[in-house]
Amino acid sequence: MSALVMGLDDWDTTYCREIMEERLLAALQRRVGDQLVRLYLPPISSEDMLPNPATPAVGVPVTPFPRWLRCPMCHTLATVDSGVFQLQQDRYRPERTKFVHTGCTKADNPPALTVRFLLACREGHLTDFPWIEYVHAGVTPCKPARLTMEEQGVSEDASDVWVKCLECGRPRNMGEAFDRDKFGPFHCPGHHPHLRTIDQQECSEEARPILLGASNAWFPLVMSALSIPRATDRLMRLVEERWPDLRDVSSLDVTRYATAPSRMPVFAGFTAEQIWETIQAKRQRDSQPAGSEEEDLKTPEWEVLSRAEPASQTPDLSLRLVDPPMGFEQYFEGTVIVERIREVRALMGFTRIESNGDFAEAEMSDERRQTPLSRQNPTWLPASEVRGEGLFIRLKEEVLTAWEGKPRVRDLECKFHESHRHWRQLRRIESNHEGFPGIRYILLHSLAHALMRQIAMDCGYTAASIRERLYCKKPDNANGPMAGMLIYTAASDSEGTLGGLITLGEPISLGRHLQQALETLRLCASDPLCAEQRPSTDGRGIHAACCHACLFSPETSCERGNRYLDRGTLIATFAERETEFFDLR
Repeated sequence: MSALVMGLDDWDTTYCREIMEERLLAALQRRVGDQLVRLYLPPISSEDMLPNPATPAVGVPVTPFPRWLRCPMCHTLATVDSGVFQLQQDRYRPERTKFVHTGCTKADNPPALTVRFLLACREGHLTDFPWIEYVHAGVTPCKPARLTMEEQGVSEDASDVWVKCLECGRPRNMGEAFDRDKFGPFHCPGHHPHLRTIDQQECSEEARPILLGASNAWFPLVMSALSIPRATDRLMRLVEERWPDLRDVSSLDVTRYATAPSRMPVFAGFTAEQIWETIQAKRQRDSQPAGSEEEDLKTPEWEVLSRAEPASQTPDLSLRLVDPPMGFEQYFEGTVIVERIREVRALMGFTRIESNGDFAEAEMSDERRQTPLSRQNPTWLPASEVRGEGLFIRLKEEVLTAWEGKPRVRDLECKFHESHRHWRQLRRIESNHEGFPGIRYILLHSLAHALMRQIAMDCGYTAASIRERLYCKKPDNANGPMAGMLIYTAASDSEGTLGGLITLGEPISLGRHLQQALETLRLCASDPLCAEQRPSTDGRGIHAACCHACLFSPETSCERGNRYLDRGTLIATFAERETEFFDLR
């Protein structure tokens, strides 16, 4: 059965656990609104509820979608609400819940299958395929219409699927739905099925037929932040760590009771008066509007990671500074081994057909194409937390500035800027000349991908479990300059804490992996086609010499969807010279 996750209005937060991350919450409030007050993990049932079938259902609410089902035996095509199919639930095995065709003439209650054709548009609308109107194109539909769907081939291609009305005998091939020359554009009714609403204003976008489970059916818009210490003294830091338990403390007497050594032994060295004063100071600080330095989520992270001071150690962040990679001392500052790290990710919304996740920061995305998660302005958002390990690497600013000043590098930057402009213009994004990250970002991005692909062979993690977080700003930008990368584990389970990544941060080991990564990029398996690529001007992509054989990483590991990449910025190839940053001669 195919199901659609419902909007936040239908979620029961009774069994949700709140996640505390003040910097992320403040950034989300600037984007979503001040009514947003919490971040929640999805609802999870406790272990004592599992054996008892009488307990209430706990989990994320879903509904069957698409609403059209078909019988694989007699090929009957009907909706869930038509009464043709009956729902059979297994309370002890929920995964066995299914619809069956009780009136099938060729088998005894065969399970019904979900149709695999939908309509979606760029405005985020999603709706069932108009089967009745499609079959009766150009004529008045039969009332009632009895439909069948039959696949006459083994390739499961759309051209092998035929839909037929039994009342009038009119058939239609599904291959025509994807051919605009044979069938005109579909009208978008403006449905938001996860919200049970229809937009009051008529949608002007063309609805496109898509397949169930297509990769362009849902693009999440996620904002994330690392847990870094904001307090300077130990008591304030302890209060921040236990703020979910101290947030509702209303007086000194309540503080004395809640922070007693038997309940919170971490406060044993402080008096109740000191703790109460710190709670009040934190409330006063949180009530003040965030300054300009807090508008960028990455700037405070850059400051903490680049300093790597022992005072920055917390249960969620542990840093250790070591020497630069051996053999690359002229290019890199000292490496920071991040032994413990915590990242919180919150889902703000999503898009369909086209992704909005190609901006420098999530708060820069186009709100017009963002589909909301709830009918009203949300007071909470779903979030997740990742705990793991990582490596923080910084490039030397003077070496990077000298490289950026080379004529061939400046020429390459202009070509990437032009490709960036055409890419945004094709997607009708306003101010298509804005948002270009610059050539130093392309260098950092390419280096991060090369290093992730190389260390994945030796660190014990899968390639999809390693993620990048880039810190890039020019000297003339606010809070600049920045030129560094954090490569860390992106798995939310125990795989993120195996310790295999931080062992590669030692100077000898990291230098060896950098050397191997750069040598591998000299020649790609797709050369000469890969090396001869230049930033395109047709708006289809924003990259140069890179492909799946040399630089591309899993989509979940990349900040920019495998865009703004060029191995020619790292190492000299046979098709491009004088733009490389590293000289390995």
